[in-house]
Amino acid sequence: MRWKDQIKSLAPYQPGKSKDEVKRQYGLEEIIKLASNENPFGCSKKVSEVMSKETGYFALYPDGYATNLRECVAEHVGVTKDQLIFGNGSDELILIIARALLRPGFNTVMATPTFPQYKHNAIIEGAEIREIPLVDGHHDLDQMLAAIDEKTNVVWVCSPNNPTGTYIPKEKLESFLARVPKETLVVLDEAYFEYVVADDYYNSVELVEQYSNLIVLRTFSKIYGLASLRVGYGFASKEIIRALEPVREPFNVNSFAQLAAIEALGDQEYVENCRTLNHQGLEQFYNFCKEHNLSYMPSQGNFILIDFKTDGNEVFQFLLERGYIVRSGNALGFPTSVRVTVGSKEQNAGIIEKMSQYMQVKAH
Repeated sequence: MRWKDQIKSLAPYQPGKSKDEVKRQYGLEEIIKLASNENPFGCSKKVSEVMSKETGYFALYPDGYATNLRECVAEHVGVTKDQLIFGNGSDELILIIARALLRPGFNTVMATPTFPQYKHNAIIEGAEIREIPLVDGHHDLDQMLAAIDEKTNVVWVCSPNNPTGTYIPKEKLESFLARVPKETLVVLDEAYFEYVVADDYYNSVELVEQYSNLIVLRTFSKIYGLASLRVGYGFASKEIIRALEPVREPFNVNSFAQLAAIEALGDQEYVENCRTLNHQGLEQFYNFCKEHNLSYMPSQGNFILIDFKTDGNEVFQFLLERGYIVRSGNALGFPTSVRVTVGSKEQNAGIIEKMSQYMQVKAH
């Protein structure tokens, strides 16, 4: 078979250890997973209640237009229904955009480190990848602009950025967008949008109205607590959505995901509560870092990147053997750090205790 040359050396996604696997391996009774930026509080009870009553979907294809969900999201976001596209998680929307626009002879610009699926899909499509290093954890927008030429089809901007948690202030983002050529699509990935509390965060709906080459991606996998159901959405001008729709698989968002997303969207009180608890949880980690003089990046997401000034794998392993799964910074472009998902108050206190033990061990 004649496989694409570029995928022959491309590593598949490597999932972390499962909780059951870690239990068996280390003989532990309880495992706390703070590795994938999931919502530690789960989803709204309204979602659980409606899902427990719906069992009649198995034999039927889902609504390929996601009609009801589309109406709800359009009203919630403040766009028209033809400005929306839905995906099997926002991961699939990244794939759709890459498949629609990237190919040999053209290039794509992104920060590094950032969410790895931008690069992964660009490699598959055979496009040239231009990575611009972060500066102090932030996008270097001037250098990203300098990297754009007449062959640049897509620019990826992740705000808040994964894995740093940093965001792009309104004034800087608007200045950047105004200078990107209209022929280049800007993808603004807002997977963690609902967690943001910064006063100078931009309004991406207004930006979409202003910039015809901008698409915004959001997901139900984070604050809405529906990661297992896989549903995300993008909004842009109807011309962009019309161009992307033929690339989308016809039944890509299943019926349960559509139903759950509608219920989740309708419980904004739950979302607000999760945002408040997440902000309080971040403060627990900030205090820990200050107490131990550890570098960290203030985060607008539901995770924090902490620099232990040692091998991130070592910190990861220490915590793993004590029942806490986090992400080593080695795989994220920060080899002396670990990324920790903000958990419940009790979970945060528990892992902070273990991280404090690690600091004591290292001191001796």
